[in-house]
Amino acid sequence: MEKRRVVVTGAGCVSPYGVGAELAWNSVIDGKSCIKKLVNISDVQKIRIGGEVVDLDAEKYVKPKEAKRIDDFILFAYVASQEAYKNSLLDMSKENPYEVGVLIGSGQGGTGTTLSNFQMTQKRGEFKCSPFAVPMMIPNMAAGRVSLMLGAKGLNKSVSSACATGAHAIGDAFRSIQYGDADVMFAGGSEKSIIDFVIGTFNSAKTLSTSRNDEPEKASRPYDKDRDGFVMSEGATILVLEELEHAKKRGANILAELVGYGQSGDAYDIVAPDPSGAGAEMAVKKALADAGITSSDVDYINAHGTSTYLGDIAESKMIERVFGDKETNKSLLVSSTKSMTGHLLGAAGAIEAFFALKAAKENIVPPTINLCNVDEEVGNLDYVPNKAREHSVKYSMSNSFGFGGTNAVLIFKKYEV
Repeated sequence: MEKRRVVVTGAGCVSPYGVGAELAWNSVIDGKSCIKKLVNISDVQKIRIGGEVVDLDAEKYVKPKEAKRIDDFILFAYVASQEAYKNSLLDMSKENPYEVGVLIGSGQGGTGTTLSNFQMTQKRGEFKCSPFAVPMMIPNMAAGRVSLMLGAKGLNKSVSSACATGAHAIGDAFRSIQYGDADVMFAGGSEKSIIDFVIGTFNSAKTLSTSRNDEPEKASRPYDKDRDGFVMSEGATILVLEELEHAKKRGANILAELVGYGQSGDAYDIVAPDPSGAGAEMAVKKALADAGITSSDVDYINAHGTSTYLGDIAESKMIERVFGDKETNKSLLVSSTKSMTGHLLGAAGAIEAFFALKAAKENIVPPTINLCNVDEEVGNLDYVPNKAREHSVKYSMSNSFGFGGTNAVLIFKKYEV
């Protein structure tokens, strides 16, 4: 069976920048950080900074009664999907609803809901829990709610693979269209991360930046020798993926073509990356093979680049090994937009996929900000320090790696008629 071609026809985003995919894109192109002093966090936390979604009025997007029955991770996905639907110019009244699917992942689901109801049970007994607690906290409910909103009756599921969740969701949706399980898929990731418990647990694991509470915008600094961990963030990004002929028939505005998807596992450690980068390298090679291209064809990589010591080194060395360093491959640019957005956990792969495809569409590469002194231990790559750069991009790649040793790689191509 010949695989069908898949294009991206819409995008929606909720991020600490606000509501809007173009808002997020323009912000990273301007080199603007969204990391600030946290508002909704307790005074006991040592970590006082992050990428927080604030002032998102649920009642602007859902009925007041329903606004109290959805966790924020669901709300983020719901709002982003509304924007993606609007921007795609899709008309569900003209679609076969059984050919439109939803695949939205979350690394943790409704953690806030889980905690608040657990505390209520401890204080007042089991029957004081909300009767809506289960559909507020289970990770697949973002997809469930969005399918209800759209009236989409096709494939409806979730994926949860830590920080690779968003990329896996988009990749799995891509496969569903390629092999004829759907004509249209709403796919991405959503995460509500700015919660005391979540920040506290990651801080206990010594993965977060702790030295720049007074300089939040400077805390996330991938590849810089003064980096000391990642910065927590939250939000959602949803892409509308569509079979090419279906998109052309309805005159859709095509943003990019999704051409490659690779997956692998490290089988090395629960949380630490394999320092050899072997697992990540295999995911990259599988994505290249799936796209039918070689490493020399890739013009831009949106790296996982979390600003952790081990992670930045392992990924950079892997990229250098597969693609060559900046002396041997002068056309390749690599940047980490987490330097500006922070790490959105299960939503990270989705927002970064959007940035990667926009780079191909617009021929401009977002920077890695806060890169003042490149760590000598990371690869010798062009990290686009501190300022966006115009660059011819035909193929762009987005890397996503997660706890448990899970790896996902997506490759986008500039759409050509």
